[in-house]
Amino acid sequence: MPDARPVSVLLAGGGTAGHVNPLVAVADELRRRHPGATLTALGTAEGLEARLVPAAGLPLAVVPRVPLPRRPSLDLLRLPGRLRAAIAAAGRAIDENDAQVVVGFGGYVATPAYLAARRRGVPVVVHEQNARPGLANRLGARWARAVAVTFPGTSLPGAVVTGLPLRAPVAALVADRAADAAAARRSAAGVLGLDPDLPTLLVTGGSLGAASINAAVASAAGDLLAAGVQVLHLTGRDKSGPVVAARDALAREGGLTAEQVARYHVLEYLDEMHLALACADVVLARSGAGTVCEVAALGLPAVYVPLPIGNGEQRRNAGPVVAAGGALLVADDELDAAWITAHLPALLVGPGSAPARRRMAAAAASVGVPDAAGRVVDLVEAQLVDGGAA
Repeated sequence: MPDARPVSVLLAGGGTAGHVNPLVAVADELRRRHPGATLTALGTAEGLEARLVPAAGLPLAVVPRVPLPRRPSLDLLRLPGRLRAAIAAAGRAIDENDAQVVVGFGGYVATPAYLAARRRGVPVVVHEQNARPGLANRLGARWARAVAVTFPGTSLPGAVVTGLPLRAPVAALVADRAADAAAARRSAAGVLGLDPDLPTLLVTGGSLGAASINAAVASAAGDLLAAGVQVLHLTGRDKSGPVVAARDALAREGGLTAEQVARYHVLEYLDEMHLALACADVVLARSGAGTVCEVAALGLPAVYVPLPIGNGEQRRNAGPVVAAGGALLVADDELDAAWITAHLPALLVGPGSAPARRRMAAAAASVGVPDAAGRVVDLVEAQLVDGGAA
């Protein structure tokens, strides 16, 4: 029998945009379906959530940050006390908001939320953004009532593939492109100062940037511009200097006209990333889960350069769209000016480039999931309907 209480959901996730953005997207969908719901985000005072969650109109319940040490250290000795304090704070947030469901998105915040919910018998829904699950979600999935994953093949028990909940501006862009892609492109190009009629390469290494991608693209800039490509290059914070220097040198030493050089647009960061995506014909980027899912949902051809360190999750993230034919994959140490010159002009301006992009776009869209937030909320609502009964 449905729970008669007003809907109350605690959403736990923080530390990175990869955890916070899907949290906010799910909260937006919950608010749309349940306008009177009590929605509370659980996060730390230090993480990105401290800025993004209040900006999204959600109250933030703060818990202490509890990093899980990967090797013996003093932090390992301090872990039990820190974890107890975090579990207590998460428990207070559950109790004070009379939360009926805890939805976790991984990261430091999720572990105490899962443990506090388990102690209270509050149902847990887990969402894992990456192809290779993190420690917190591997723990929470052991007793979660529902487990949502972004990519097929993610090894969590009982996992349901939902895709990655899209940020509201990207979800809106999916709809705008479906209605009139050319109009969406013209509008965004006007804001960014781009020419909507030029074939456009979007380059991004994420908010922190990727020095290797920056160097490779800057080295190939002369060939790209001479071929007629427009470039929007997001270098990352404090990483624009070498790219701007390489671009400006082209006017003096590269034999290019000032008009050609002006087609290379350099920004360190863009809050309105959806505007850049609206203008892009091809995206060259790292393959974080958010990037892969947004680009695929928009049906954009891509070249992914997985981060060469870590546990290989970025290569796995790109796997499904690459296998479908919607993207190319190139190793970080293989991406250089020669690779870019050999592959990207042909995809952007060469003979047959438009049909090739159309094929890649259709393939990307075939694995993209534009309604992932709704799919995750369906799982949450299933727990509200049964009232959390075991």
